[in-house]
Amino acid sequence: MVYRIALNYLRDAAAAEDVGQEVFLRLFRAGPELEGPEHLKHWLIRVAINESKRALASPWRALAPLDEQREQPAFSSPETGDTFRAVMALPRRYRVVLYLHYYEGYKAVEIAKLLRLPASTVRTRLARGRELLKQRLLEAEHV
Repeated sequence: MVYRIALNYLRDAAAAEDVGQEVFLRLFRAGPELEGPEHLKHWLIRVAINESKRALASPWRALAPLDEQREQPAFSSPETGDTFRAVMALPRRYRVVLYLHYYEGYKAVEIAKLLRLPASTVRTRLARGRELLKQRLLEAEHV
């Protein structure tokens, strides 16, 4: 889950792996006393988002060539893989909320807390992201 969130932000497998390592190092070092598995999951997602944003802002990232994602996750059907690739091609503001909603199962209010955005902004991004995804999938279908 941490890797997929970082991959959503960074679109680079190696950088996403680095973020994943940093997240789990922080967990190991900090050893936060968490109230349960849901609290741990929320903490991991929040730290993954923060570390991904930090990696995006890094001056070293600007110097490194940005390769396209080489590794593709395995899917049970070609349609599922096509949909995932279409989601990954969306702008970050839509891609992240759609991923957290559909692939991780979070509600808009929970996503708002994770991303520190108003719930109305998350709902708007979900609606606009769905519409953009629908347009792109229809265009790809006609090609």
